[in-house]
Amino acid sequence: MLSADQLLDSLLERARAATQSETVALTDALGRVLAAPLRSTITVPPMDNSAMDGYAVRVADVATPGVKLPVSQRILAGAVGVPLAPGSAARIFTGAPLPPGADAVVMQEYCGVEGEAVAIHAQPHVGENIRRAGEDVRTGDEVLAAGTRLGAAEMGLAASVGLAALPVYRKLRVACFFTGDELVTPGDALAPGQIYNSNRYTLTGLIAGLGCELVDLGIVPDTLDATEAALLRAAREADVVLTSGGVSVGEADYVKAAVEKLGRIEMWKVAMKPGKPLVYGRVGEADFIGLPGNPVSAFVTFGLFVRPFLLKRMGATDVLYRAFAVQADFAWSKPGTRREFLRTRMQPDGRLALFPNQSSGVLTSCAWADGLVDLPIGQTIRPGDWVRFIPFSELLA
Repeated sequence: MLSADQLLDSLLERARAATQSETVALTDALGRVLAAPLRSTITVPPMDNSAMDGYAVRVADVATPGVKLPVSQRILAGAVGVPLAPGSAARIFTGAPLPPGADAVVMQEYCGVEGEAVAIHAQPHVGENIRRAGEDVRTGDEVLAAGTRLGAAEMGLAASVGLAALPVYRKLRVACFFTGDELVTPGDALAPGQIYNSNRYTLTGLIAGLGCELVDLGIVPDTLDATEAALLRAAREADVVLTSGGVSVGEADYVKAAVEKLGRIEMWKVAMKPGKPLVYGRVGEADFIGLPGNPVSAFVTFGLFVRPFLLKRMGATDVLYRAFAVQADFAWSKPGTRREFLRTRMQPDGRLALFPNQSSGVLTSCAWADGLVDLPIGQTIRPGDWVRFIPFSELLA
């Protein structure tokens, strides 16, 4: 069996980065990956402006607190004032251009209006409450690099430099299907021995959440012919094929056999818990990843391995998750022979609580938890120990 690190490294070596691109409107760019760097043709902000509602002054005119200055003008955001006359103040609002001659803005909380004058009760310093021209972006700056996944902040940054359309990589097409005669679609009645197909909704949600184009082929009967037909269709229609179940060594596990017949298997099994049976291979031009059927195993292995693989295939450059040192508030006295990933939740005191049932079939643990403790082989945990914590925010978004 491969170690978890070996599997991740091998998957990323095989992940072929996207090359085809298109241009989309900024409003449609959320979750897409930039295909080219973005450079600014403007300066942001374009001029010195006020960071506060208050009064623009010359610092030299406010030698001591309590100075009274006549208010010579009023400058709203979007307007442009005239040069500030010496010995006067300008009423100014957040975002309004600083009038020439002013070198500070005093917050209105430190000022008192007295008729046509204002009393300045705080002695300002040069540059106080002023946003300088170009302090965010200068003309010619690269504001976003190629390979950047576009979130809300990145979209806002692109808008701030006036970009209405962005070059992005084509959406990655991911097909998925689910094997098992015991599986039933929610809404249908359960017969004896059947269960609802939770993995379909977990995995299609995770795929869609990454910004991939989803091809959902649903439940496939547990026969070799049906599995081969679904696999061939998925490989024709998608860049990556993802399945859940059927990759172990049981007599009714046909997915691995179908991949071996129609393509090739390059990796199988990983030394971790939950999630040992995991397959990578190729069918035609499509990558194939077969995840375990147990719901927790599918959820965890998607976050640890499939997400980085898909992100690289999408053209993203930042694909690896981050882990953090956090103190445990629980004991784990069962040293394992495989690397384990425990479902835990951050408590208000900053320590981690452990879900009491760590079975790979208890999907409740994933909904309750907000991350995983990455436990090395043979290690135990005592309350207060520092552990390696991987938040779900690093694995699922």
